[in-house]
Amino acid sequence: MENVDERSATGLGSLMKRQVILCGVAVATALSICFAAPTPAKQAKSKKREATIVNMEKIVTEAFKNKQVETLKKYLAPEFVGLDAEGFKNVDAELAEVPKYDVRDNSFADMKLAFPSDNMAVVTYKATTQATHNGQDTSGTYNVASVWMKRERKWRLVFHTFMKSQ
Repeated sequence: MENVDERSATGLGSLMKRQVILCGVAVATALSICFAAPTPAKQAKSKKREATIVNMEKIVTEAFKNKQVETLKKYLAPEFVGLDAEGFKNVDAELAEVPKYDVRDNSFADMKLAFPSDNMAVVTYKATTQATHNGQDTSGTYNVASVWMKRERKWRLVFHTFMKSQ
């Protein structure tokens, strides 16, 4: 009889330990979910960052369209790399191309942003443009991707690709 009571007591203790552990895990999970949820302040900061990047992407596009090389110089990082159908270009080669383009219109669609880190933004979208390059029509829809890096409290464009959709 004594053995039965000891087994019952041991079984009850084991059951209570499991319940305490499960409750602890549930509380820890609930707390981590609560603290991981974005606060209104973080959401506002995120929206502001997104708006900043979108605005700069549009400023650079307009500066290219209006052949404002000095404005472009303010936004392109020294290590900038451009990629289009002609290949890779450094910042100097990209700026040398500006006068060769006549852009009449640009529109953006399906713009998406990702922030792999606090100091990096990746923007992807489709651009529809009406333009010529060295007198040849280059109008069409393009797949675009840009990478922006924040250094010394300023965002700079470090990579930009502009590839015509097939």
